[in-house]
Amino acid sequence: DKARRNAEGMLERFHKLGVQLRPHMKTHKTLECADIMTGGSRRCIVVSTLAEASFYADNGYDDILYAYPLPFDKVERCAELSERLSLFHIVVDNRLALQQLKKRPLKQGKIWDTSGVELTGIYAHCGNTYACQGEEQIKAVAQETTTIVLQFMEKLKAAGIQGVKSSIGSTPSCSHPVPDMAMLSEVHPGNYIFYDVQQSLIGSCRLEDVAVRVLTRVIGHYPHRNQLLVDCGWTALSHDGGGRLPTGYAIIEGHPELKLLSMTQEHGRVEPISGKLDIKQFPLGSLLTLMPYHACATAMMHPVYFVRSKGKVIDTWKPTRGW
Repeated sequence: DKARRNAEGMLERFHKLGVQLRPHMKTHKTLECADIMTGGSRRCIVVSTLAEASFYADNGYDDILYAYPLPFDKVERCAELSERLSLFHIVVDNRLALQQLKKRPLKQGKIWDTSGVELTGIYAHCGNTYACQGEEQIKAVAQETTTIVLQFMEKLKAAGIQGVKSSIGSTPSCSHPVPDMAMLSEVHPGNYIFYDVQQSLIGSCRLEDVAVRVLTRVIGHYPHRNQLLVDCGWTALSHDGGGRLPTGYAIIEGHPELKLLSMTQEHGRVEPISGKLDIKQFPLGSLLTLMPYHACATAMMHPVYFVRSKGKVIDTWKPTRGW
């Protein structure tokens, strides 16, 4: 329900601004979330791997942007996707990449330009919003990025290059857009489908908007160390965030007094932030609910998501994996 609300909120926000939303798939990598984020259109998405691009292409998606500086070993796979789809976009940030593309002309006369390469637009990710704290700082970075991109678009027009799109994005900047973003062609946030503790600290969302949790079981009591052992290691959560939260590597829902202190591959150590641990509160086999620092990194660790609505598990979603 939260994921659906987050997706609908972003669609509505940019519909009002008259800007195309091109949601990023890298956070969840599932068909179900993609359908929610695109409003069922199955068009106009961003991916971070060619495994994602192929997965969505195989399932009826089109107008896919591979948002990654072109790796030269992947030119052939990119060409094949370009020949299959009506629109497949790639990103280059150097002349060598352009030369590599021109060495692989597309079959079936796919693009009218004899070089086989057509400039679609300018893509910028304002990742510096991740250093922000609060809406005011987020909006300042969003404004700066938008201004720079729009100025560059003017330079392109002055050089006789017309009809090129402008695209910026990050979940923080798109959660608090500035009015000038209405002059952009599109935006490409992705994390917002789940949000996470990091986004709540930046100011993109409230903690109650975070749609993803990891359930972990208490598997050991160590009163002499004032610790519990749980079955969530970094392979279930990731080490993202570096344990910098007051509560360690995650927020333990309903237990602000506890800290996920450290993790090995398959174990986590939990202790109180201060004082003595009341072991009786946490019987062996009982569950703790973890709210992850970074949803993209945590989701990446799991081969299946259990989908909850109104307190019940109603479905399982399987993400694609690999590169």
